[in-house]
Amino acid sequence: MAASPRRHRTARRAGLVVAAALLAAVLAFALSRLNLPHVAHALVSASPGWLVLALMLMMLSLLARAASWHATLLAALPDARVAWASVTRATMIGVMASAVFPGRIGEPTRILVLSRRLEGPASRTFPVVAGTVFSQTLINLAALGILAAVTLSSVPLLRGHASALEAVLAVPALIALFVFGGPALLRLAQRSRSLRIRGGAIAIAGLLRLAQRGLVVFARPRFGVPAVGFQLLAWALQWTSCYMVILALGLQHHATPVTAAAILLAVNVTAVLPATPSNVGVFQAACLVVLAAYGIGAGPALAYGIILQAIELLTALMLGVPALLREGMTWQDIRRSRLGDGADPPAGALS
Repeated sequence: MAASPRRHRTARRAGLVVAAALLAAVLAFALSRLNLPHVAHALVSASPGWLVLALMLMMLSLLARAASWHATLLAALPDARVAWASVTRATMIGVMASAVFPGRIGEPTRILVLSRRLEGPASRTFPVVAGTVFSQTLINLAALGILAAVTLSSVPLLRGHASALEAVLAVPALIALFVFGGPALLRLAQRSRSLRIRGGAIAIAGLLRLAQRGLVVFARPRFGVPAVGFQLLAWALQWTSCYMVILALGLQHHATPVTAAAILLAVNVTAVLPATPSNVGVFQAACLVVLAAYGIGAGPALAYGIILQAIELLTALMLGVPALLREGMTWQDIRRSRLGDGADPPAGALS
């Protein structure tokens, strides 16, 4: 039994190595086709003032996300004392985890970090905290739908593809429908004669009930309004930060705030299944494709992707490292928080 998880980890690591090698080969080919002096010139000539403003906006966006999660937690845990500082630190550590390590480990990391600060048994608090993350995911999907609406109505390559826009906007509705309607359908599967089917249906139904617990924020306007408002504000701040980088590189004659929306949409969609830390390489490729649609050359476009990702990484480290130290955690604790690797959580994390 112990050999199976080891084989799984070995295969996963081998896959990451192969993906990284292929990505490096693609990047090497792309760089050979670029005018690197133009890229270097764009990087060194970027306006520091706009870059500092972009960095500040990115930091504010993370604080807004923490505020949104705090409101969601207050709705889901009305009898618990949910400290703003603990929620903020968990948010920053989660963002840093996603930025530094490959794979989407930021979400399980912030769930674990916050759960260790809440009173009560872990069997009650940990699943509820996990459920609140799902409600934020729905808000994020709605934000991506807004960005898609702005992008698909303006980007020349995508104009007229109404079906794609409808698909994006339908995702949050379909997920919510499954969460609320799924348990009723799963009750039929729980009557199956097969132990495997019956056990799987029971497990999935339990997860959906947790998701419903996290969605209670939408039924309580006192908490739902700030939760949605702060999360959308965070996206707006990120959007503005992306445009500040456009101004820093002097690309505003070709690129507009709509361009920044298209870039933010592209880098988030391509980050759904990241193969490298911070999605390095794929991030820049997404920026290249979007900016090319607006007639911007490969050199300035690559410089844009490098700068924007550097700002995101710097923001994650500047806010995440102090939070990590304050929580008394280590980098190894973050690595162990990855779901499915068979490792135990940090000492005291679930106490």
